Amino acid sequence: MIIDLSGKNALVGGSTSGIGKAIALQLAASGANVTLMSRSKEKLEMVKELLPSIKGQNHQILVVDFTDFESYKKNIAKYFENNHIDILVNNTQGPASGTALDKEVSDYQQAFDLLFKTVVLTTELALNGMRNAQWGRVINVASVSVKEPLSYLVLSNSIRAAVVTWAKSLASEVGQDQITVNSILTGYFDTERITSLNAQKAQEQGVSEEEVLKQMEAKVPVRRIGKPEEYGFLVSFLASEQASYITGTQIPIDGGLLSSL
Repeated sequence: MIIDLSGKNALVGGSTSGIGKAIALQLAASGANVTLMSRSKEKLEMVKELLPSIKGQNHQILVVDFTDFESYKKNIAKYFENNHIDILVNNTQGPASGTALDKEVSDYQQAFDLLFKTVVLTTELALNGMRNAQWGRVINVASVSVKEPLSYLVLSNSIRAAVVTWAKSLASEVGQDQITVNSILTGYFDTERITSLNAQKAQEQGVSEEEVLKQMEAKVPVRRIGKPEEYGFLVSFLASEQASYITGTQIPIDGGLLSSL
């Protein structure tokens, strides 16, 4: 099967590292015009130079700060004044780690702005063009924790679960416009986020980061953590014409980590 996204315009959040970067690279390799979105102009420019453009694509960057909703709102609205998006990948940095007893109401509000409000706003803006074109793909980067919560990531557990249920509702409303809406439940991947969390765990447990990684890999049936490029393959498929009958789903990519159905 050949994934051909020629002529399609993709907007990818959090795309200067890790999973977001891998997604952007694969979408570009499949022929899409990609707009990279993150808060570091320097890093955006560096990743843009890496994007394939074998089909003459025109890649762009968009500097935004997901943690400042009011400024994000202005910047993303301005972007959509002159751009039509066919493929939207909703992805932001994760909120701070911590347990339910660690967090206060204000922490949940910040996480809600970061993970939920930015996603809903960006999707609303993208849907205008998608509905006119009668074609679109909305893909949300979520987490396995929406099914099996991780005690040390209570903010992510809570707000990402809201995103997934919102996406399920949205899928039923825009399906008639040939727009699909899917969420990916992310397991353990070799990213800066995992490295940072593992370093914190290692300090708390008084063990090496290598030992924490071994513990993590032992929980995964395939006995390893994922490679970011593997994530990019899944997103490119969901963005393609071949996936036009897949919508309203929550697809785990976790090496079998989830024990629930």
